[in-house]
Amino acid sequence: MGRHFEKISFEQFKKDIKDDRKTYEEYELPTRSTKHSAGYDFRAIYDFTIMPGEEKKIYTGCKVKMEPDEALMLYVRGSVGTKFGVRLTNSVGIIDSDYYNNPTNEGHFLFPLYNSGVTPYVVKKGEAYGQGIFQKYLTVDDEDEITEERVYGFGSTN
Repeated sequence: MGRHFEKISFEQFKKDIKDDRKTYEEYELPTRSTKHSAGYDFRAIYDFTIMPGEEKKIYTGCKVKMEPDEALMLYVRGSVGTKFGVRLTNSVGIIDSDYYNNPTNEGHFLFPLYNSGVTPYVVKKGEAYGQGIFQKYLTVDDEDEITEERVYGFGSTN
């Protein structure tokens, strides 16, 4: 099965981001910057600015397929937090393997960013702002069988 990033469909892109075929075709899937980078860099699909004290949801245009015992952890890039005071509103984003292709949003995930700094955080199209790291996870040995399956997208398990 493996793991890989995919673009969401153009229909989902129009719904979540904008009706612009050129932008859809041009944006790139996440990549690692160096041979030993742990994180896959997410680059802005469009220009955005987050003012001090403001929160914005930054859509990635991506969904991710991975092994059932893996999760994708989302973080801001180190320099973003250190230089600009920008952080994820949920500290660390966790994308579960069963989020992929859910019927609500195809598994399209985003970065909810908050600017706790004193200057505007300005990102131009193509600039990296976040990163994702794949991680294996463990479960307890005596867990009761779980039969519940995901049927919705963001926040659907509560």
